[in-house]
Amino acid sequence: MDFFKDIVENVWVQRGFWSVIVILFSLFIYRIITRILSSKEKKTSKLMSNKKNKTIIRMLKSVIAGALSIVTVLMVLQIYGVNVTSMLAGVGIVSIVVGFALQDSLKDIIRGFVIISDNYYEIGDVIKYNDNIGPVTSISLLTTKIQDINTMNIVSIANRNIDKVEIDPGYVYIPIPLPHEIKVAKADEVMHEIVKKLRRHNGIASADYQGITQIENSSLDYQIVITCDPANKLQIRRDTLHIIIETLEENKIEIPHTQLDLHSRK
Repeated sequence: MDFFKDIVENVWVQRGFWSVIVILFSLFIYRIITRILSSKEKKTSKLMSNKKNKTIIRMLKSVIAGALSIVTVLMVLQIYGVNVTSMLAGVGIVSIVVGFALQDSLKDIIRGFVIISDNYYEIGDVIKYNDNIGPVTSISLLTTKIQDINTMNIVSIANRNIDKVEIDPGYVYIPIPLPHEIKVAKADEVMHEIVKKLRRHNGIASADYQGITQIENSSLDYQIVITCDPANKLQIRRDTLHIIIETLEENKIEIPHTQLDLHSRK
């Protein structure tokens, strides 16, 4: 009995016990709040399909997780005898601000709020960063994550780098080289035929013929532009090329090959 009494009355055991209670309570609070936010997110997705609301809710989850983590750490430190109030007062508000200002984390947090307030991009938007392009899967206080459509890898982007991010509007420009022997009137007719077929494709929002864009030695470039979901751009481009080649074959038109002229000196 004395052994168990000594264990119960041990200061470190008591501190450990209350530390566990504080951590479990914080997790309980976080779970309740995230469940409420998740239900709001589902209702938003079903009723309004509003990407901004979905983005804000996920950002709130990130903020709440960070705030609860800080409060929990401070409470555990207090339990172990650290005078948190004196510690913060001794450091000083100015010193804290300066210390954070020297870190990239503060820049990420500020830019994170800018992304939300200015509608820079939202969850579901397709963005390009360096050689990576894909839909935004999450936005937190520090990072934005996208799923690269080429590799399917998840890529994390520090929010402070949003000035290097490009938003993909979903345009695909396709030049179609045709030989000079094809009359322009005939080429225009074939281009309009291709556009009609493209407009019937479920994944293509719009398709337009833009005329001649380039004069080459062996061909004229006729350009078509389509719009589609940027996340499906690669597949849509493949489907578009298939329709183009198929239509050209139906009209017995061959795409000219690059010609190399060789000259010899006697």
